[in-house]
Amino acid sequence: MSEASRGGQPALLRSLGSWGAASIVVGTIIGSGIFLVPKTMINAVGSPLMVLAVFLVGGLLSLAGALTYAELGAALPHAGGEYVYLREAYGPFAAFLYGWTQIFVAKSGSVAALGTAFFYYLANFWPALGEPIFSIPFVGGETALTVSSGQVFAIALIFFLGWVNYLGVRLGGGVQTAVTVLKVVLILTIVLLAAMLGGGSTGNLQSTVAHTGGVAGFFAALVAALWAYDGWNNLTMVSSEVREPQKNIPRSLIYGVMGVMAIYALTNVAYFYCLSAAEVAVSDRVASDAARGFLGEGGQDAVAIAAMISIFAALNGSILSGARVPYAMARDGYFFAAASQVHPRHRTPHVAILALSLWAAVLVLTGSFEELFNYVIFASYLLYALTASSVFVLRRKRPDLDRPYRTLGYPWVPALFIVLASALVLATLINSPRESMRGLGLISLGIPFYWRWRKSAVAK
Repeated sequence: MSEASRGGQPALLRSLGSWGAASIVVGTIIGSGIFLVPKTMINAVGSPLMVLAVFLVGGLLSLAGALTYAELGAALPHAGGEYVYLREAYGPFAAFLYGWTQIFVAKSGSVAALGTAFFYYLANFWPALGEPIFSIPFVGGETALTVSSGQVFAIALIFFLGWVNYLGVRLGGGVQTAVTVLKVVLILTIVLLAAMLGGGSTGNLQSTVAHTGGVAGFFAALVAALWAYDGWNNLTMVSSEVREPQKNIPRSLIYGVMGVMAIYALTNVAYFYCLSAAEVAVSDRVASDAARGFLGEGGQDAVAIAAMISIFAALNGSILSGARVPYAMARDGYFFAAASQVHPRHRTPHVAILALSLWAAVLVLTGSFEELFNYVIFASYLLYALTASSVFVLRRKRPDLDRPYRTLGYPWVPALFIVLASALVLATLINSPRESMRGLGLISLGIPFYWRWRKSAVAK
């Protein structure tokens, strides 16, 4: 049943063209990760060449996922992305657990983390943003919730971009395209200046540092790389608003991930051309330290501006796409009914956008998003693997589906993604059992709500 035929409600509009779709892929992948993860990775694997190799593995894993999702997105171009694929392949329970995880932890946590990262970089220019402005004591008075002006700014930024996307997907997509193009130009400019003025040495690529090593080190570095690549799946969430989805979704997913792989490779080569492995291993802001070599003290400010623009695009794309998950769930009766509303003039899921922004703001205020996000990293890839397996299930279960794009390298490419994603889940479970169990606990909290909403969904 099409959206327009459900109770006479207004439908979402297909207003995102090829540029808008591609900018969601690129813009939400490239956030703050590329500016932060090289330190973690070099300490895990020990050499710049191994860091580049792990980035390549992470990129190929993400590309395998994108190739697989491209078939699903072209065949089922509906709001909600993975929620829809899991529902069609495995039924409402698996789909609900995915949606629950996205709404209350993964997507909202990502929005909160990006908003907070933006104010961290802005604090380079206004250090007062990090200072507390008031505290709310908890019961007993021994501890308190301390709120800084930077947190207030982050919340205001989240609501501002929520408002932009409230006004229409065309406006939100236009902002996404403009800022994504700008940040790619800035990042490539930094890379070019590093090559021309960095005064570094190709010998740095051969340098080494004491490291974790082994399988544990490889997977620790891979988790960091995949965090930097995370977001490649966001376009599928907004599939119902992409023009010519059978063509634009596969192209944007595949070429978008390939483009990011190239940008990440160039950026890391620039870092390690300017800095040795030992210098990167102790650098919390590797991009700033690398730029300082050819831009002086102004290099830190230049990188901070580039990082803020990068984070701004990722934050806008996350709000734009993430709000479509509660919208899709509500339309099926598995979330609060108000979230299924479409604004009659702007044609956006305005209540869902507000709800996502509000919950992300709460996470910013409490400062708990990093802990929550770490808890569900392994669960997120478990759901990615399950979604990828939908390709196999739906080819048998729904042979009637029109598949304008079929996964390149099927069945080996989706199988490879499922195996590697499952290995990552297993490694995380072994290396971080407490966090993994807590993540499962957070997800299981949604089960009572599923049974409550299932009654109303079945009755619809």
